[in-house]
Amino acid sequence: MDILNRLQAYRTQEQQLAWQGTFVDYLELVRKNPKIAETAHSRIYHMIEAAGIDTDENGRKHYRFFEKEIFGLEEPLERLVEEYFHSAARRLDVRKRILLLMGPVSGGKSTIVTMLKKGLEQYTRTAEGAVYAIKDCPMHEEPLHLIPQELRPEIEKELGIRIEGNLCPACRMRLQNDYNNRVEDVPVERVVFSEDDRVGIGTFSPSDPKSQDIADLTGSIDFSTISVYGSESDPRAYRFDGELNKANRGLMEFQEMLKCDEKFLWHLLSLTQEGNFKAGRFALISADEMIIAHTNETEYKSFISNKKNEALQSRMIVMHIPYNLKVSDEVKIYEKLVKQSDLQNIHIAPHTLRTASIFSVLTRLKESKKQGMDPVKKMYLYDGSEVEGFKEKDVQELKAESPDEGMSGIDPRYVINRLSSALIRRDTTCINALDVLRAIKDGLDQHASITKEEKEKLLNFISLARKEYDEEAKKEVQKAFVYSYEESAKTLLENYLDNVEAYCNWQRIKDPITGEEIDPDEKLMRSIEEQIGISENAKKAFREEILIRISTYARRGKRFDYNSHERLREAIERKLFADLKDVVKITTSTKTPDATQLKKINEVTKRLIDEHGYCSVCANELLRYTGSLLNR
Repeated sequence: MDILNRLQAYRTQEQQLAWQGTFVDYLELVRKNPKIAETAHSRIYHMIEAAGIDTDENGRKHYRFFEKEIFGLEEPLERLVEEYFHSAARRLDVRKRILLLMGPVSGGKSTIVTMLKKGLEQYTRTAEGAVYAIKDCPMHEEPLHLIPQELRPEIEKELGIRIEGNLCPACRMRLQNDYNNRVEDVPVERVVFSEDDRVGIGTFSPSDPKSQDIADLTGSIDFSTISVYGSESDPRAYRFDGELNKANRGLMEFQEMLKCDEKFLWHLLSLTQEGNFKAGRFALISADEMIIAHTNETEYKSFISNKKNEALQSRMIVMHIPYNLKVSDEVKIYEKLVKQSDLQNIHIAPHTLRTASIFSVLTRLKESKKQGMDPVKKMYLYDGSEVEGFKEKDVQELKAESPDEGMSGIDPRYVINRLSSALIRRDTTCINALDVLRAIKDGLDQHASITKEEKEKLLNFISLARKEYDEEAKKEVQKAFVYSYEESAKTLLENYLDNVEAYCNWQRIKDPITGEEIDPDEKLMRSIEEQIGISENAKKAFREEILIRISTYARRGKRFDYNSHERLREAIERKLFADLKDVVKITTSTKTPDATQLKKINEVTKRLIDEHGYCSVCANELLRYTGSLLNR
């Protein structure tokens, strides 16, 4: 019964969206809200804007409209929205261009287009995005087209709007024959965009050039009615059912546009520049729609190399959509793809998707000429992590050094395919990072197109990804072994800071047990600093840096804690782990643990499951693997 109630509620909601009236009623709506008469480009921009726009501390905009589906493409999306949609919404010349998304396979181009189409469907169901059209018009066109050209300047000034375009042949005939040119009597209705119903959203996909007809774009003659109406130029003898007709007022996706036969592309020249197209034996037909296409770099280069395409090329705005270059965002992409697949009931061990993401991102990065910069450091720097010797400003320099970075590399679909392969091969309820790396490696042998040199590079990236996982695995186990880990870290940090403060201020500290004043504990400080490679010559500068950071926090009313300094936190962790290394090594690697060791293993396993997201299978595998690592 609950399902039936929902169906009834849905029907009621659909009925509430329906609106009908005359042109006079519509004119009154426009008078109250001129935004109703906006262009297709303006509608799309306002749809994105309505979802929300956030601005970060660097002034970069983040669009909530894309945030659930697109990850790691903030800069390309900002260019797309601001340089194209926003400018087109303000009637600048870019609205007379075809938007071409160009990038590698599985980079998010189709997802962006799908989101725009689905978003328009939802937006036109809202009061803010309501769209009205001449009732029964095959192109659901703007009712203001009914106003004669001679009267438009005065009415535009009065209503504060712009009227562009002319009546389609079908509505022109109906106005004359059915309404005796009485514009005010023409019925108007509210329309809701729907790709399934072919209202406001169209999709054109090229097929065999020999069999595909231009009618797929512009409509066709209805030969069964010619004997009735006597002429091919009679609108009643024509089907206005092409994609350009049905996408009017909204968006048309041109799939694999550059693979299309030239005769189809020429129709876009007039549509983009003049806002009209030729169909049948009619005058030019007005259309207000955004044309969006997508292609890969190889096809685009082939297209622009042909001189015959110069006219069309000049009517394109090309937006590069590269692969994501942030590991944390790549993880989100895989999490999304896993949820969409049958893998969601399989347990994926912690760090598995991150390890796969490290491999993927490494394959997409270009080598840098900057001294001391290697692919792994570059990867962490791009992901917002602190890297010794480099600052945030270096990120922009690195990106400027390789403007085409992200246009090549391993695509997310390949990794998800190998993830599936790992599951099938193991026939288990859980997979870990090693399973996925092994599956990725095996998958390289199945690609005959990969050269020996390319394969060696990819194998090297797999090796680097495994090294990163090895470090994470050791940290995870060592953390689990540390009883009251955070408390131990905090105590060690406080001791270190007390000694550093005394050292920098040429003071002595009080022994907490005897109460006597003693010199700063140099051995303690060095045992921590050496964990991150601080040399004897560099120790003074490092300690002064810590003291300055503490003072800065104090001035801002903030407390300096365990997470306030990335490198110091790493040093504290490594020191704790080093102290426990022998205990961990013996406990994890022994094949016949005694009662004490067995108890410790069970405690660690429980902690891995309860606090770190492991299951019993991957927790035990992690302990065995880490034991082998520590014994090397």
